[in-house]
Amino acid sequence: MGEEKIKPRQLRISYFCPMTNQAADLKDIASYAKKYGYVFPSSEIYDGLSAVYDYGQNGVALKDNIKRYWWKAMVQLNGDIEGLDAAIFMHPTTWKASGHVDAFNELLIDNRDTQRRYRADWLIENYIAELNAKIGKARDCERADTQLKGCIEQRDRVAERMIAALEKDDLEALRRLITDLGIADPISGSKNWTDVRRFNLMFATQLSASADSSPDLYLRPETAQGAFVNFLNVQKTARQKLPFGIAQIGKAFRNEIVARQFIFRMREFEQMELQYFVRPGEALKYYEEWREKRMRWHLSLGLGPAHYRFRDHDKLAHYADAASDIEFRFPFGFKELEGIHARTDFDLRNHQKYANKKLQFFDPVSNQRHVPHVVETSVGLDRLFLAVFSVALQEETLADGSTRTVLRLPHILAPIQAAILPLVKKDGLPEIARSLFGDLKYDFNVTLDDKDTIGRRYRRQDAVGTPYCITIDHDTRQDQSATLRNRDTMEQERVPLTRIPSLLAERISMKAQLRKL
Repeated sequence: MGEEKIKPRQLRISYFCPMTNQAADLKDIASYAKKYGYVFPSSEIYDGLSAVYDYGQNGVALKDNIKRYWWKAMVQLNGDIEGLDAAIFMHPTTWKASGHVDAFNELLIDNRDTQRRYRADWLIENYIAELNAKIGKARDCERADTQLKGCIEQRDRVAERMIAALEKDDLEALRRLITDLGIADPISGSKNWTDVRRFNLMFATQLSASADSSPDLYLRPETAQGAFVNFLNVQKTARQKLPFGIAQIGKAFRNEIVARQFIFRMREFEQMELQYFVRPGEALKYYEEWREKRMRWHLSLGLGPAHYRFRDHDKLAHYADAASDIEFRFPFGFKELEGIHARTDFDLRNHQKYANKKLQFFDPVSNQRHVPHVVETSVGLDRLFLAVFSVALQEETLADGSTRTVLRLPHILAPIQAAILPLVKKDGLPEIARSLFGDLKYDFNVTLDDKDTIGRRYRRQDAVGTPYCITIDHDTRQDQSATLRNRDTMEQERVPLTRIPSLLAERISMKAQLRKL
């Protein structure tokens, strides 16, 4: 149909091997996401709200498909994992027991000249990243060993000083390191820094109408605590034995001072978390198992293994005895996508202490009670959305020299799975299209598109990420068949109308993907 007659089709990229120079930068991605109904700046008519975004009609569908795929993999496929939807508001003592009241803060530093605020550790980490880039270039150019050795030694000294300052909680040592290195404001170049200060990241609010008599509440900064305080409720009602898990998807809120990088770091975001409760002494075994399981899940999306890597934590959180991140290669570099932690029994034991209620599991085999240890997996839904979207957004050069922009979303995640295109708005073709739409809408996310030429409609569906287009033409009235066009290969095949539902089910199947796990 239309421009699709070009043969042979020699695309520079393929669905399973994304371009290394994916969408140019975050500004381009944000603009594209807005143009095609994925992500809008929140309250845009009032000039927006920093680090807060709304998901449009296609964005909310993509998010929902990601959530369904995660939920099926975590809960539906595992008989030892139960679901939960805990409330956003929790008793304020929850956050004292979890350590958030005392320890959930960032170390911030202001530039006196620009009035800009930065995380102190972020400034130093960027400096280290620049040294790593110099080291890489020196190796590529085979420069003198002494020059390369000097860069490596400098990087290691900076890292050691930063880690030592963080471990000792020495804010003045962090400020001295920034000034000793001559680190400047990334925007202005000014080096006029204030002292490093703490800033708690939780949003505070009140429960009752009177602020004077209301207890201090917080919008939850994470979803994990809901699983911990409901540990016994779920375990007893579900009649689970160790090991078992509690999974949930929900909103969390953090007063990020230096929120940036589009939807990568926001003040209101969504998490998909599993808390897996195990016997004491078994946490590290299950920690390793969940590391591999979660990486397999990410790879099943088909974005390519080159986009992922593990990074073990050098400095562990107060609640962990092992921790690592699955990092993803975003347009701005490798950053955390999912965290896997062996959280020990810190959370349950602290809640037991502050609530003065036992949170223990009775093991009928050993006839003993113990506080379970926890292995946690936590992935940011918005970050995963950005990861999928940024890799999917690609520009191709075709064999005839023309280009097309295509959003190669994994088929199982695409907001619109098939578009039905009547060739013209007459001769009974719209009626056939509407009838097919009625047959497919109960099992698939489908749309009718009858505006513009068929070539422009193909391009529009490519741009929004629709895997398949179904064209109803004049031959359809005679042979009861339609042209099925593949987004990724641009190939077309003639398919009987009665076979289209089963063919789509075969090619857009979460079941098939889940079986790979």
